[in-house]
Amino acid sequence: MADLQDELHTTSEVGELDDLSDPFVESEPYTPVSDPDTEPLERAHAILAAHPVADGYSGLPWALRHLPWFDLELGESSVDTDVPRLREGHVGALFWSLHLPESIGGDRAVGATLEQLDLVKTVVRAHPEGLRLARTAGETADVRHCGRVAVLLGPAGAAALGDSLGILRSLHALGLRVLTLSGVTWASEAGLTRFGEEMLREMNRLGVLADLSGASADTVRRALAVSKAPVVCTRSAARALRPHPANLPDDLLTELGAAKGLCMVPLTAEQTGPSVRDVADHLDHVRSLAGAECVGLSGTYDAGTAHPQDLADASCYPHLIAELLRRDWSESDVALLAWANVQRVLRGADFAARAAQERREPSTAKISDLDG
Repeated sequence: MADLQDELHTTSEVGELDDLSDPFVESEPYTPVSDPDTEPLERAHAILAAHPVADGYSGLPWALRHLPWFDLELGESSVDTDVPRLREGHVGALFWSLHLPESIGGDRAVGATLEQLDLVKTVVRAHPEGLRLARTAGETADVRHCGRVAVLLGPAGAAALGDSLGILRSLHALGLRVLTLSGVTWASEAGLTRFGEEMLREMNRLGVLADLSGASADTVRRALAVSKAPVVCTRSAARALRPHPANLPDDLLTELGAAKGLCMVPLTAEQTGPSVRDVADHLDHVRSLAGAECVGLSGTYDAGTAHPQDLADASCYPHLIAELLRRDWSESDVALLAWANVQRVLRGADFAARAAQERREPSTAKISDLDG
């Protein structure tokens, strides 16, 4: 894991200069990129070529641990994701999950998460023509313009922190971008404790996004109230359409939209249904309640779950976008769904972090001080 030390002293990339403005300033009017008279699938490819998919969740790191050898640039049939399929599916950015099996907890979770981080960085370095690490919205855009797929680190499970703000800062220094607030005493069914709120404030100060998929309703509501940065749900669909515990009820979708958060709908049969039409139904529902600026996509490939028909791997996004175009989604809403909404929350997190760093020093609180 010596390679991890290389990341403790990173320098700013050119793309970070793009992040200095307020993320909520209106952008230029959207310019259509496809002919409305062409077939939906052809239009989908044209739109995604200009506005690629920023995929909110990939289980690839854990899947690769069990392969003796792989080459993601040539193609790897043992997994759902490789560089050729990412390019075929017009994926421009991918959040690589650092989640661990439930059997790994306590002190083991911290070490196992560091090993996951080391693996991701090793894999990215071994595939320089296809993959490149990114942390900010500007770096993500730079990677895309270089013809690579941007790899962002996270979400990780909150158990990986060992109830330590210092470990949070260390993981952030190593590139962590998203943390899931569930499975710990300070983010439970009862909501965020005082230490949980302090943890969220420190995440805001660092620019680590809070992932609320799988969190309790009370944790979601308190996080929405406390966080100064946008929050995300990396794997949540509409519970009104499919009663999965990670899916959000209508009232929380509405509150998430009001807070300008982001609900990333997973492409899994378990959460959204067996067909591409079912996934589109969830996207329609989330958009209607949270708004077009608050819905995104989460492939959830290589996470050990079954996928809907026509959405078997990372190459299949054009089929989903074609279905949305048949439902009269506008090109601008598709562009928001695919790319712009993720860029917005990344910019929002960085903007909030710069503001917080002017107000407060790193927190030295301990869980025993606040929740003891």
